Amino acid sequence: MEKRELGKSELYTAPLVFGGNVFGWTVKGNDTAILLDAFLDAGFNTIDTADVYSRWVEGNKGGESEIEIGNWLKKSGKRDQVIIATKVGSEMDSERKGLKKDYIIKAAEDSLKRLQTDYIDLYQTHYDDPSTPVEETLRAYDQLVQDGKVRAIGTSNMSVERLHESLKVSVEKGLISYQTLQPEYNLFDREKYETTYEPFLKDQNIGVISYFSLASGFLSGKYRSEKDLQGSSRAGMVKKYLNERGFRILKALDEAAAQYNTSQSAIALAWLIARPSVTAPIVSATNLDQLNEFAKAANLKLSNETIEALTVASAY
Repeated sequence: MEKRELGKSELYTAPLVFGGNVFGWTVKGNDTAILLDAFLDAGFNTIDTADVYSRWVEGNKGGESEIEIGNWLKKSGKRDQVIIATKVGSEMDSERKGLKKDYIIKAAEDSLKRLQTDYIDLYQTHYDDPSTPVEETLRAYDQLVQDGKVRAIGTSNMSVERLHESLKVSVEKGLISYQTLQPEYNLFDREKYETTYEPFLKDQNIGVISYFSLASGFLSGKYRSEKDLQGSSRAGMVKKYLNERGFRILKALDEAAAQYNTSQSAIALAWLIARPSVTAPIVSATNLDQLNEFAKAANLKLSNETIEALTVASAY
């Protein structure tokens, strides 16, 4: 499977990243090992998580995803086969949040313990902290890199303005610089990324690891009416896609799926993978069937005509 460099990090990822938000939530224990072993066997190599995953689950306090991944790393002995990406900055509790230097250093140590590893390949700002100067945050990351605990850094949910400022400070102060960004991007949610972020990211050679790659499952084609949403935990997130433009996108996905004899999910992911500015979309799987669809997407080469048809159908 082809590998793509994450920015200028010298880290090379397969064209899809496993979203670790499911670990410690809907996937636990031996099921985690089964999925991650199959993920590697299919030719993939990057797992994305965060210290806060999955705090939103009743009874959880955050760190559960990293613990699940860490247990698998220890038992499997496959640490050198994977890129581990995690994040800092989300609120773990009232005392543990933000991007102050001392907090980042401590949070990294906590993540390393949970992951049962000596280093994090890609350490990312989860949410920006406007109250902290970018130089302070970057000095924390720079220290972690100098200490051999982090290989490269990235960011997520950061404005173009703050990313630009961060890159400028990195150059001026001789500090480590962000190599990746995680934006929301998919066939439906295109406008903000393409008009605000994409030109800047291409100019700066920043790697893109997009999230919500299937628009909360809407692009899988299984939600086509409000009736389909009944009883679904995703109802609130998917309802906004049930409109004329959404149905136009589904029609184009249906036609492409029939042409390539594959699923709508595989087509939607293949369209993202084909986008020149996108390094690797993030996708989550809770079973082997879903994982197989992702493998199909990564190996699917859409024709220029199909890419254009999907792009036109999803025009904003």
